[in-house]
Amino acid sequence: MRFTPRSGAARSLVRRGLVAVSVLALGSTMAVAAATSASAAVACSVTYTTNEWTSSPGNGGFTASVTIKNVGDAVDGWTLAFTFPNSGQKVTVPGWSANWSQSGSNVTATNLDWNKSLASGASTSIGFNGTWSGSNPTPASFSLNGVTCNGTSSPSPSVSPSASPSASPSASPSASPSPSASPSPSTSPQPGTHVDNPYDGADGYVNPDWSAKAASEPGGSKVYKTSTAIWLDRIAAITSGSAGDNHMGLRDHLDEAVRQDAANGSKPLTIQVVIYNLPNRDCSALASNGELLIAQNGLARYKAEYIDPIAAIMADPKYKDLRIVSIIEIDSLPNLITNLNVAKCAEAKSSGAYVEGVQYALNKLHAISNVYNYVDAGHHGWLGWDTNLGPSADLFASTARGTTAGFASVDGFITNTANYSALTEPYFTIGTTVNGTTVRQSRWVDWNQYVDELSYAQAFRNLLISKGFPSTLGMLIDTSRNGWGGTARPSKASTSTDVNTFVNESRIDRRIHAGNWCNQSGAGLGERPRANPAPGLDAYVWIKPPGESDGSSSAIPNDEGKGFDRMCDPTYTGNERNGNNPTGALADAPVSGHWFSAQFQELLRNAYPPLS
Repeated sequence: MRFTPRSGAARSLVRRGLVAVSVLALGSTMAVAAATSASAAVACSVTYTTNEWTSSPGNGGFTASVTIKNVGDAVDGWTLAFTFPNSGQKVTVPGWSANWSQSGSNVTATNLDWNKSLASGASTSIGFNGTWSGSNPTPASFSLNGVTCNGTSSPSPSVSPSASPSASPSASPSASPSPSASPSPSTSPQPGTHVDNPYDGADGYVNPDWSAKAASEPGGSKVYKTSTAIWLDRIAAITSGSAGDNHMGLRDHLDEAVRQDAANGSKPLTIQVVIYNLPNRDCSALASNGELLIAQNGLARYKAEYIDPIAAIMADPKYKDLRIVSIIEIDSLPNLITNLNVAKCAEAKSSGAYVEGVQYALNKLHAISNVYNYVDAGHHGWLGWDTNLGPSADLFASTARGTTAGFASVDGFITNTANYSALTEPYFTIGTTVNGTTVRQSRWVDWNQYVDELSYAQAFRNLLISKGFPSTLGMLIDTSRNGWGGTARPSKASTSTDVNTFVNESRIDRRIHAGNWCNQSGAGLGERPRANPAPGLDAYVWIKPPGESDGSSSAIPNDEGKGFDRMCDPTYTGNERNGNNPTGALADAPVSGHWFSAQFQELLRNAYPPLS
């Protein structure tokens, strides 16, 4: 299901200006800044987080992520300034999403053309890599357009600044407000109101079908109440099962969600539904192929028999108080960027079926005020090269522009859906060098611009905003199976001076190759679902229900249109797409979507953070 193609022949060595690398935060601070203009009252919050590492005793490097949020009048052009407390702290120019410079201990960042204007409530994320010697303390305060942070908004350029920041340097990044955060509880919206972040302040729907299977497993009591997504992966999944197939249909789940919502008090409830049935679905894989084909009137059937019934059910007034998150067509648009050498993908491109199908789904679902659309955006091991990332952002933007509501039809994007890419690599970043050699030259990283999903998702968000998406755009990351805990998890950075050995001994992602995606051996449950976990992130989510197979280890006849993909076969020695490496897939796996007890048990054992 989560196929990872090769990156393409041309791999640029030049860092893209919009990359936002962060964010295992070891130190953070928030400050509220008052900036001046001739007549505007401007106030701004600044969040500064770092991911720090040691290269030798008393020396090291770090990645800094800085989020500026305008909480006053509109700003047209900005300069952010701060002073490093330690003279040994240095910015490695050029940084990203701003023009960075340093004089002595004084650091300045000025806007680029695409992020110079910040409307009231808008945010922009910028960042840089740096080095330190002695220590790496957090800056004590920030200024915007020459005015020190003071927590008040004033139209006068001569307002006296306050000397103290508004938050402690020990503030955790998870406590920092997301650019898409919704109002505080004191001003919480009425049920059914379309909010910026549907996860903020909400409980998650617990799927009784998945919950019962998880609870029946040894140790499953630790996670069986976790919110997971509902997968509508064929037309028959929309309605309740008949004799011999007693699955819950969409209306059954929504009715149960209403019941759970009534039982949880005043908190809203978010239910996640995967929209996943395009004609020629998952065109570069086999295990997750669908029932519809473009050549057999598939697009018309997709609209009339699949999307229309889903929209009609979701629009029922009795569901108006639910926050319904729709995950739009996993693996679809990214395949149009990287896999046109595959016949079914080429057909999806030339016919326009993928783009038209996604646009149709966005139009129908966006028209329902309590539905939130998140479009699949691959993962860092798929689109993380410049040759893939830029064209993908252009395709997403042109697809959104072609909908009735334009960019407003998309609430956000999701990465790593049903995949295994590590959320963060704690022992190296894309800026790490080993004996003078960048980790990008390692076989594992393979000249990618990212080493983990969080840095990729944050950077992709910045790029999408530069293409016209609103600054309130939110990102989701599927963390259901990317924890990589257990005894194989490294506990520190390697001391090797060989770049390949260093990366292999330091990385927590223990797949044989980053292109492996099917029922991966050694994987574990990742971060539990939660809202606003990092700047630009609406939530960590469990979209792929842990314990549901990615595909069968051998050919199994079925009536769901799902084929046998050798990438799910543990005896397969691979192909060019995974560097001709073994697949790392577990043996004895059932057809995709079916319960796989052995995998569930492995995910429990290797959970990170560990289960309590």
